[in-house]
Amino acid sequence: MVVEKQIDYECETGNYHTFCPISCVAWLYQKIEDSFFLVIGTKTCGYFLQNALGVMIFAEPRYAMAELEEGDISAQINDYEELKRLSLQIKQDRNPSVIVWIGTCTTEIIKMDLEGIAPRLEAEIGTPIVVARANGLDYAFTQGEDSVLAAMVHRCPNQPAKIQPDSSLNTFNSLFKNFLEPVKEEKPTHPDLVLFGSVPSTVVSQLNLELKRQGIQVTGWLPSQRYLELPSLNSTTYVCGVNPFLSRTATTLMRRRHCQLITAPFPIGPDGTRAWVEAICSTFQIEPQGLKEREAKIWTGLEDYLRLLRGKSVFLMGDNLLEISLARFLIRCGMLVCEVGIPYMDRRFQAGELELLEKTVHEMNTTMPRIVEKPDNYYQVQRIRSLEPDLAITGMAHANPLEARGISTKWSVEFTFAQIHGFANARDILELVSRPLRRNDSLAKSFGSNPLVRGNVMMDH
Repeated sequence: MVVEKQIDYECETGNYHTFCPISCVAWLYQKIEDSFFLVIGTKTCGYFLQNALGVMIFAEPRYAMAELEEGDISAQINDYEELKRLSLQIKQDRNPSVIVWIGTCTTEIIKMDLEGIAPRLEAEIGTPIVVARANGLDYAFTQGEDSVLAAMVHRCPNQPAKIQPDSSLNTFNSLFKNFLEPVKEEKPTHPDLVLFGSVPSTVVSQLNLELKRQGIQVTGWLPSQRYLELPSLNSTTYVCGVNPFLSRTATTLMRRRHCQLITAPFPIGPDGTRAWVEAICSTFQIEPQGLKEREAKIWTGLEDYLRLLRGKSVFLMGDNLLEISLARFLIRCGMLVCEVGIPYMDRRFQAGELELLEKTVHEMNTTMPRIVEKPDNYYQVQRIRSLEPDLAITGMAHANPLEARGISTKWSVEFTFAQIHGFANARDILELVSRPLRRNDSLAKSFGSNPLVRGNVMMDH
């Protein structure tokens, strides 16, 4: 029997059953602590934000909705004056370091010139205004973050980046200067390194520490925790992404700021994290130390999950552009990946990930999954019914219909909001993947193997 190990790319023209990209506000307004996000759209956008983010207006979150009315759409109201009024109100009430205008489908349709209005208004009110287009013309909802970060690239300073001195060392030196030799902060000998991608602060610390163990100092992150702390970018700066849906940001960094992009797999799963660190070390001509042993230790700690997942089949329908990374990791876990649907794929930006996928398939001696870009959901459902996978990772729109047909599902959006990066968080990925399978085992023990029971029980997503 010949096992197929070459990547087979296919492209369909299906609909984009996915979240709206304005949902990126959910995590970006929390990540950039001194920001304020103003979404400019219709009532539908407001309803979506209210339901998707689950934050009541009484909590006074750092985002708001500028609702377009009939007068705006028919050009009877002056866009500049309306946006000026709202921006001044935001500045007076919240005084953010930056206001981010999020354009929607409606602003695209009525040709609202947000990019033309923003510089004039910024000069008038004295607060930076960044314009990002996060609308339904994108392929996946995660690309909203890509638009925001690409817009912020232009706001990063030009001067050579300098690592901020550690204030704790100054305190330590002042307290014990009469007893100990002063602790000196080591300056890196390698070029500046900026990582891009929005991840929680705990993940930032973990990835920084992993690189620090190899003698690599991270100069900064995009986005930074505060807008005023955006990293410096220039032709000597090396940049590396942590999420596979940031191809537009990577292109902007290379073309507009002439940064050097490090092509690497993404730090998702122990295998991806090790390959990501090794790629950065290779760029700086540093011999990585202890990564093989560290990865092996993590895999040992995951054995209780791996026993459940080995030999199980999974079908990824495509929703958030994390599919290639997840498929590679699940193959390494011993699962059989039937198909990988993905709304959009930049093969240049994901070259490192695709190479690691091929390597993983060869090493695990399994079949190369079929990769379908812009999948047609109707045909996907037919393939799922034919293949009968043990698990389908899918968008929320298809979860209940598949469950009703006896196919266990997991919402792909959960992987977007969970902490899945780095060595330490591999367990969280497997917790999400294995939950439906563990639930099925529990139901089988309680009710027997009746498929009608599984299809009618309320899902524990």
